[in-house]
Amino acid sequence: MSKYILPVSVFGTVFGCAVLLKSHVTGGPCPSKAKIPGKTVVITGANTGIGKETAKELAKRGGRIIMGCRDMEKCEAAAKEIRGQTLNPHVYARHIDLASIKSIRQFAERVNQEEKHVDVLINNAGVMRCPAGKTEDGFDIQFGVNHLGHFLLTNLLLEKLKDSAPSRVVNLTSLAHIVGEIDFNDLNWDNKKFDTKRAYCQSKLANVLFTRELAQRLEGTGVTVNCLHPGVVATELGRHTGLHQSQFSSSVLSPFFTLLVKGPELGAQPSVYLAVAEELEGVTGCYYDVMIEKEPAPKALDQEVSRRLWEASARLMGLEQEQAPSAAVPASNGAQEKPSTDPDTKIIAKHALSALEQTGVNPGV
Repeated sequence: MSKYILPVSVFGTVFGCAVLLKSHVTGGPCPSKAKIPGKTVVITGANTGIGKETAKELAKRGGRIIMGCRDMEKCEAAAKEIRGQTLNPHVYARHIDLASIKSIRQFAERVNQEEKHVDVLINNAGVMRCPAGKTEDGFDIQFGVNHLGHFLLTNLLLEKLKDSAPSRVVNLTSLAHIVGEIDFNDLNWDNKKFDTKRAYCQSKLANVLFTRELAQRLEGTGVTVNCLHPGVVATELGRHTGLHQSQFSSSVLSPFFTLLVKGPELGAQPSVYLAVAEELEGVTGCYYDVMIEKEPAPKALDQEVSRRLWEASARLMGLEQEQAPSAAVPASNGAQEKPSTDPDTKIIAKHALSALEQTGVNPGV
């Protein structure tokens, strides 16, 4: 009997530590009980996972919820389910494909026309470590959906957000931003061997850089911008990670992974917190690990990189000429804007021109 004591003790210790660690990383429910009656919330990727649970929780709190999704059949079903569970009739399904400039512009135009105000924009949708692929406009799918699509959408809704101030923008990112690198020579993996992990990490670093740059450009407008890492959450986002694609991972790693991850309901709590918490009124440009404010990776604090990424993204999305914030607010280093002679920027602009001309969008370069 004694021969079983050691392995049982080890297993018990590991199991207990896993439970304690899971309790620590989940963060628990949103501590704020704030209601949002009469406020309009736009959420991307809201038909499943974290986005759906975020929409449901904010509908419970009385919000008017605009669910932006690519799959309208699933989105309509999710909206109907949320209306039934929350008894809130103001939950609407709207089509948006973040891999399409045309679709993003159509969605934003409809929101701007139909909604009197937008109080909260939650950029939740994303893809993770998917195979190599391009968006409709020729951009790397992870960089295009996770960063560029939300960059364009946010800019197109900025006037509505400013008119609705105090308002909030919430960007979902990931702890993976820590190892991300912004390759200005080849943002879209056109000239180097594709690496899905590095591509994902680049897009998540871009989320943090975008958050900080936008917060700086919107200073004094009443619009706050913050980003968050929701924790390790079991959603469809991880379908390309390969956890269940081998016998070893399925039989050995999967049980421990299940102990450490949280479900979508808990995964949505940080988004809800940043969207409604009264104590966060006026707080902007911050990164949250679950619901705790932390300093992001040093690379995410580089103002020159965030400025260059903004300029590159504006060119790629055809916003260079029409972009109000960059025209009204000086660059983050305080220097007067000058036409760029950076060869990296010229490469990006050339890519943008060829991609956007195919869609009929004026690239403005």
